[in-house]
Formats: sequence, C-alpha cells, structure tokens
Amino acid sequence: MMRAGMMDRRGLLAGAAAGGAMLTLGGRASAATPDLKAIRAQIDKRHDEAVQRLQTWIRQPSICAEGVGMEEGCKLTMEMLKDAGFQSVTRMPTDGAPGIFATLDAGAPRTVGLYFMYDVKQVNPAEWISPPFEANLMDKPGFGKVLYGRGAVNQKGPEATFLAALHAIRGAGKKLPVNLVLVAEGEEEIASPHFPQVVRRPEVLKALSKCGEVWMPMAGQDPDGSVGINLGAKGAVELELISTGAKWGRGPANDIHSSLKAVLDSPAWHLVQALTTLVSADGNDPAIDGWYEHVKPLTARQKELIAQAVAAQDEKEVMKQMGVQHWVRDLPYQAAMERLAAEPTVNIQGLVGGYTGVGGKTILPSRAVAKIDLRLVPDQTAADCIAKLKAHLAKRGFGDIEVKVTGGYDPTQTEETSGLIQSELAVYRRRGLTPLMNPRLAGSWPGYIFTGAPVSKPAGHFGLGHGSGAHAPNEYYVIESSNPKVEGMDGATQSYVEFLYQLASTR
Repeated sequence: MMRAGMMDRRGLLAGAAAGGAMLTLGGRASAATPDLKAIRAQIDKRHDEAVQRLQTWIRQPSICAEGVGMEEGCKLTMEMLKDAGFQSVTRMPTDGAPGIFATLDAGAPRTVGLYFMYDVKQVNPAEWISPPFEANLMDKPGFGKVLYGRGAVNQKGPEATFLAALHAIRGAGKKLPVNLVLVAEGEEEIASPHFPQVVRRPEVLKALSKCGEVWMPMAGQDPDGSVGINLGAKGAVELELISTGAKWGRGPANDIHSSLKAVLDSPAWHLVQALTTLVSADGNDPAIDGWYEHVKPLTARQKELIAQAVAAQDEKEVMKQMGVQHWVRDLPYQAAMERLAAEPTVNIQGLVGGYTGVGGKTILPSRAVAKIDLRLVPDQTAADCIAKLKAHLAKRGFGDIEVKVTGGYDPTQTEETSGLIQSELAVYRRRGLTPLMNPRLAGSWPGYIFTGAPVSKPAGHFGLGHGSGAHAPNEYYVIESSNPKVEGMDGATQSYVEFLYQLASTR
C-alpha cells in the first residue's frame, strides 16, 4: 500500500480483551453476541495453519511494476478466498492486471465491504537479511518472532490474518455476523490505474450498494502498542517526465561524445530546467500553475486532532525513527504535522539519464527521465492536476517533454461520525487503547473509489498487530510477539473477529 509510516498513534495498551470474555457491543451487552472463547480457541489451534498460509502467499511473487507473477498471484488469492468461505470468487479482467470480486453470504442482516490488494513492491534481494520471497521466521529483538518477506506488512500479512479470522469463526461452528463483499486488485503499487474497471462493473456496484462501509485490514500498532485512526488519505499520481533529443528537436537523437556539448543542447539539462519550474526555490512547495486552486484548507476540528496527536508524541523519538534531524524549513513540530496533512507535494522519486556505472563515460545523453509522484489533498483531483502539469510545461517551452502517467487517483475522506470510525473506536477502547484520529494519511490508497460517487461509502483501515519496512528492505510482520504492548498474529486475528461483530451491531 502506498502509505506513509506516520508516528501519530499514541495511547497505552492497558490490556487486551480476553479471548473468553463476552464481547460488549456499542457499550451494551447483546444477546445475539456469542461467547468468543470457542473462536479464540480456534485461532490458537489454527496458528500454524495461518502462518503457513501467509508464507505460501509471500512465496508467490506478484510484482505488477515488473509484470512478475501477476496471473499466479491472482489465482492464489482467489483460492485463498474460496478456502476462507467466500461462495463466489470471480476473476475480473482489466486492461492491466486482473482484479477479483468475491462475496460471502452469511444470511446476516448487515453487509460489509472489503478491499484487498495482492501485488507488492519491487525488491533488491542483496539489501535483505533474509531472501524476500522465502518468508522466513526469525527472532527480532524487541518484537519476538517475525516473518520477513516482501508483502509481509504491505499488505499480505494483515490480509492473511483477516482470512484467519474467517477460518476461526467457521471452525468454531459459528456463522459470520455480517455478509462480505470483497474487491481486490493487483495494481495498487502502481497507483491503481485500472481498479475502476473492477469496481464500476454493474454487478460489483450493486453488491457494494448493500454495504454500510468498505475497509482494509491493516497492522495498525506502533512499537509502543498505540494505534491511530485515519479519517482519509491523500490522493496520488505516479508519472514519468521524459526528455529526448529526438522529440525536442535539439541535442542528439542518440548518445554522443560529451566533447560535442560545446555545440549541442542537452536533453538532460532540458529536463532539469523543466523540473525546477515545478517547485519553489527550495523544492518544497508546488509551483505548477493553478495547483492550489482546489486545495481545501484544514478545518478547525482537523487542526485540533493534529494538536492532540502532537501533544501525545515525543518529537525527538519520531525524528529518530524516521532518521531525520530537521523538518522542512525548521518548522515547529505541530506546524510540520499540519503541513503533512494539508499540503500537496511534487516529489522526485528518481532521476535516470546517461551513464551511471563505474567511472566516467564522457557522453552527452540523448534521453533523461524523472520519476515523479504527486500527492493530492481534498478537493484536488488526479485528472485536473495532470492537465495542469501538462499546461504548465507547455507554457514554459517544455511541451516536448513527455508526461507518461502510470497511475493515480483522488484523495479520500471519511466522516468522524460514520459507523465505520465509531466501530473502530469502540473496539480499540474496549482493549484499553485510546486511539488518536489523524485527519489524513499522508500516504495513499485508492479509497476514493469507495468514498466517491457512485459508491459513496465510508472507507478506511482497521487492525491490530505490527509490522514495518513497507516498500523497503527487510519488511516484516510480527507473528509471535515478545512485546506485551503489541499483538502477534493471533491477537490481530482476534481483533478482526471483534471488529466484525462490532460492525454487525452498527446502526
């Protein structure tokens, strides 16, 4: 998932709900609520099975950006959904990687939507302490037994844990308390370019219309055991800016000896000059014409939520975890966190051009590429921002630079008063947690497809458990926790059981 590891989640874990305790919903006991002891016993009994399921999933690479294992990854995900009790599981062809549409009818009065992804980010195995697709279990100081692998926390670990919850409920002889409608994609890590082709199929829209909300499993605990609730997420656009001598009509059409720079233009410098027009002099504010036209400022309530989070945090510890020494422009912490939630961004992911090997090669490259990501806030849209970028470049004499959009989507927002958010709060609070609400995740996920028309449902994330290293080397997910404040896989499975029963009671 394209997310940012925001350390805005605080609140001590006073104690987890006991597996044998009667679950109390919405502050009241419910006669229809089962004793969870039998389900907890199934979670414990099926621990090894759940871990092996996750290992099997991770051992199947599914890297959309490289076209690796996508059909196999889709097929395996479908098999896992069927095994977990979904009666209808359908492969949904798109112009890219296939999606999945699945339903589980438990005969319940209420229906809940789920979002899954089965693709993962690229890897460089040389950077890992354990091969990224072997899913090895290893001890990690301060955490216990963890599983290392690409997709461990983003997002196969939490998703496999949710499936373990379905197996445990069924294994205990219980019916699921809600019906489920699930949509999955294999292109989240390239900004979901074809996911609308899945969700906007008539049969999918009809099924989602019956849902009260749509949510995604997530390992939501920080190492101190705290959790947060995100009330939205920034949108994202991924693209490449490509400068070539052939299209520009200046400089070489093919790489040429660098001595000729005296008489030839450089496509690489042409790209650099174009890039400098996109941001302020220090590189920190977007300067694209009209960029702030639809930027919605933070509300007083959103600023209040940020202030509450900042007051509960140790700024120095946050900086230490991130490996940084200064916020942009040396802003005070609260101002920096407001900026994190409120500001759109123009970021250079990578610059590629010419020779980058050992030593010099003395060439004048004919082609240079900048990989860019844009983060968007309400009320910006991906389509409008792409159009503004192209117009900005053309106006300044850079119309020859190709803008190759590879994916993107709009921001998302869910009301604090929605049943989804209130259900999350109820489950966390029963477990002794005091979650802080974040107005907006600085990272991104395609929640807009659910919160926007025609679906128009609350959407977000939920889940206990911990993992880290998304998009980075040595990604891990805690399986057996040695940290009393952090749930392992079984405790996280229990949290999903509790959440399903809480959603069932939501009015």
